[in-house]
Amino acid sequence: IPSHPDKLTFKPIVYEPPKAGDYRVVLKNGMVVFIAEDNTLPLVNIALTVRSGKYLEPAGKEGLADLTGALLRRGGTKNLSAEELDEKLDLLAAQVSTGIGDTSGSATLNCLADNLDEALALFVEMLREPRFQDDRLRLSKEQTLQEMKKRNDDSADIESREWNVLLYGEDHFTNRFATEASIASIGRDDLLAFHRRAFHPANMVAAVSGAFPREEMIRKLEAAFASWPFERPPVPAVPSEIAPLTPGLYCIEKDVNQGRVSIGLPTVQREHPDAFALTVMNEILGGSGFTSRIMKTVRSDEGLAYSAFSSLALGVEYPGRFQAAFQSKSRSGAYAAQLVLEEVRKIRETPVSPAELDTIKKSLIETFPSNFESKARAMAAFAWDEYTKRDAAYWSTYRDRIRAVSVEDVQRAARAHLLPEKLRMLVVGNQKEIDLGDGKHEASLATLAGGKVTVLPLRDPMTMKGPQ
Repeated sequence: IPSHPDKLTFKPIVYEPPKAGDYRVVLKNGMVVFIAEDNTLPLVNIALTVRSGKYLEPAGKEGLADLTGALLRRGGTKNLSAEELDEKLDLLAAQVSTGIGDTSGSATLNCLADNLDEALALFVEMLREPRFQDDRLRLSKEQTLQEMKKRNDDSADIESREWNVLLYGEDHFTNRFATEASIASIGRDDLLAFHRRAFHPANMVAAVSGAFPREEMIRKLEAAFASWPFERPPVPAVPSEIAPLTPGLYCIEKDVNQGRVSIGLPTVQREHPDAFALTVMNEILGGSGFTSRIMKTVRSDEGLAYSAFSSLALGVEYPGRFQAAFQSKSRSGAYAAQLVLEEVRKIRETPVSPAELDTIKKSLIETFPSNFESKARAMAAFAWDEYTKRDAAYWSTYRDRIRAVSVEDVQRAARAHLLPEKLRMLVVGNQKEIDLGDGKHEASLATLAGGKVTVLPLRDPMTMKGPQ
């Protein structure tokens, strides 16, 4: 036994990720399926990704995607009322969920292997011929309206919503908010039309894992979807354009004890040559928890926030985003923001240390196998790659591309993409208290933002418009 933990040695991790091609099957109806046997438990898991999304909502029908996704599961089928479908699934101990997000739809089935035939038949019937039962639709609309009233209750919700507007623009489809009027205008026929446009086998990718013989499962899937017509017009691509608001400071008044601050800008898509260098840079700056610079400075050294971090989301269909954020007492908000901006400046102007770089690269490489820790997770990764058309070599080259990131690469990526003149800062909180500062440091948000200050009024929760 070594005398000190620092003297512990470990054998290098030898791991090769599974290859998507070994699990990929194309059914006769055009559906792509990734399928893997897993006899760990007597269960079967089927997860479908559907080429649909909020971006397909007609103008004036905002909220239609959410309602369609929810009512697929809760609204019954052509042959079964919503109550009958609930009862049958409960008797089979089958868990079914559906939803539609910004750029994709989803449907999952988890059931006992012994109940697969009946559960799969119900699952396909639900997806193919939803009833969208009137009383369930009315209930969902009422619940949606009640949730709308809470939109301005939580400062975190306000920050998340308005941050997306700053980075992508008021007219981006992710910022087309459901309103009282748009929800009221949605009827059952709208749900049927939205469903019909996208839900057909050739427009789906499936991830399937569980206790079954592979060839037998393929036959079951072929039979289950065989009679579903699949010749439909292609679904339009997700829009790639964004229109970010002008860089500067944006303030929203909210009477809370702690202010929320986000600093960042739109960034690159995942195919960009700097994607791996930016990933490593973000981990060093604020993405790696207690080992990151922002967390050490803002929390550990100064005690100004419980959580301070940065995140990097590389874009798929449209540009991604970089965000450094924290929540702090109102009086210390400006000083904490100054510290975060100082860390951004340092990583741009000064090379990171070889030790920092080595720690982060080892972390990313040694946690890599967790992406495939179960057959279900591996199949889901492959299905998402298929859906988003990711480079087939991504997983096989990931670790080598992380290893190849140098000190110079990190600084070059930071200088190229963390541009101070393009940063947006959003502050949600008690603006008077924030402006007073902590009395110990000469920090001012307006000064940090170069004097470019915009006051954003809270939107009316039912219309999502500002005061007239």
